[in-house]
Amino acid sequence: MRRLLIIGIGAGDPDQMTVQAIAALNRADVIFLPDKGQEKAALRHLREAICARFIEKPWRSVTMETPRRAEAGDDYRGVVDDWHARIAASYAALFRQELAEGQTGALLVWGDPALYDSTLRIVERVRDAGLALDWQVIPGISSVQALAARHRIPLNRIGEPVLITTGRKLAEGLPLAPDGVVVMLDGEQAFAKIAPEGLEIFWGAYLGTPDEILIAGPLAEVSGEIAQGRAAARARHGWIMDIYLLRRLHRDGSSTATSPPELAPPRAAM
Repeated sequence: MRRLLIIGIGAGDPDQMTVQAIAALNRADVIFLPDKGQEKAALRHLREAICARFIEKPWRSVTMETPRRAEAGDDYRGVVDDWHARIAASYAALFRQELAEGQTGALLVWGDPALYDSTLRIVERVRDAGLALDWQVIPGISSVQALAARHRIPLNRIGEPVLITTGRKLAEGLPLAPDGVVVMLDGEQAFAKIAPEGLEIFWGAYLGTPDEILIAGPLAEVSGEIAQGRAAARARHGWIMDIYLLRRLHRDGSSTATSPPELAPPRAAM
């Protein structure tokens, strides 16, 4: 039996690593590091820096080239299913080649492995394809938590629910029942395509990193600023990871948004 540790590493700040996550890293014989090309090399470098900082023994890493996903078109689920199948086949081959029976490997997952991440589904595919594999999940601080912390707000208002959804779903129609809607994976900037009246937004990108950007306020006033800032940041870095909370303004039309924190984002020594 091969063993796998699926470790949540937080939203970007190495100081978000939990004691449990650090202990798990030090149990691993092999660290599997995904490689998504030069465009997202910074993400790999941050994983490597986390390993170098927290692993207290000699460690070995193996690069996992991640297949690119085809354009979704009208068959989003079909395209994602095919993409996951190709990733699972790649994982299975690497686990057989690089992880001996009885050894433990580790996968480092942004945020929390249980929230809008497909690593768990892909690992299940690997097992179902016939590889004897057991795994443990170590939770991490999600970008949802990091967003609320950096904007210094509670996610929910008193006694009210919060919905976590995607930009694709938001574009299909803003849910009216929940008082708050956290939106992830919004590459098409759905926030700029809905009626902004009566809504406020708390937006963040590159959370917990030196490149962090925070913008908040009534959606009608800051939507254009977010769109421009997002485009400029993506052009500068070649990639972007962002998230935002949408909710209704107070009955008098006022916003709870305040100026972004004066303190710089956490920058742990690497």
